[in-house]
Amino acid sequence: MEIEDIPADRHVLIAGPTASGKSALALRLAERQGGVIVNADAVQVHRVWRVLSARPAPAEEARAPHALYGFLAPEAEYSVGQWLRDLEPRLHGGDRLILVGGTGLYFSALTEGLADIPAIPEPVRAEAAERIAEGGTAALLAELDAATASRIDRANPARVRRAWEVLRATGRGLAQWQDETGPPRLPLGDTVPLRIDAPRDWLATRIERRFDAMLAQGALDEVRAVLPIWRGDLPASKAIGAPELVAHLQDGIPLEDARAQAVAATRRFAKRQRTWFRARMRAWHGVDARGLPRA
Repeated sequence: MEIEDIPADRHVLIAGPTASGKSALALRLAERQGGVIVNADAVQVHRVWRVLSARPAPAEEARAPHALYGFLAPEAEYSVGQWLRDLEPRLHGGDRLILVGGTGLYFSALTEGLADIPAIPEPVRAEAAERIAEGGTAALLAELDAATASRIDRANPARVRRAWEVLRATGRGLAQWQDETGPPRLPLGDTVPLRIDAPRDWLATRIERRFDAMLAQGALDEVRAVLPIWRGDLPASKAIGAPELVAHLQDGIPLEDARAQAVAATRRFAKRQRTWFRARMRAWHGVDARGLPRA
């Protein structure tokens, strides 16, 4: 689908893997047709990671209105439900929205609905963190109900932890809560949904070049500023590249090794994103990343 074919009075959803050019497309669309660019990425909400999360630069933010970027403290928890609540006023505010990001759960919750799960008590969160620190997520995964275990991304520690916390706190599996999901805030049919498709090898090259650019733009300084409060279960620690650069700064591993590990982690993350998008976003318009505008 070409930009010129997108109705200027429709909300637009842009989802795709990391480094695929989503933000540049959103900015081009906002400049040509108008609209507020809204973040749909779970890492870009944290104010400490502008460079490391590839958040729009100040000069880019000045070219079009942006919302829900870089407002959250690194130690603050943030959920899909909270993102929907923060988004709600904008859905009814009269602006045309261009939602862009790589967090598939944000888009599915928005267009398919989200279960009304109670907030998880802090003691349950602490118990989950302690058990993960002792032995990883394998024990938590083993305790999940079968329906939930079959649905979640078992390779994603955050998803396993969330599912375990829900079961522990409510006595009901996450799958059961999801089966009672309410209506969507924004039905897919009321939007122009764009899924960015990026070939593996092409994307791998982009990922490597982008991480080198991040290092040149001050990613190490961002990580250094967070070191006084850094811990492995810090909500902001989910930023890919942060743990690797912390290991360089705190433990003395060579920067080249930290870089290689961060690039590899980013490629694995992009693979999970591509798999998820292909499975869950079949009804979206596919857009070849190789033909997108570059920032």
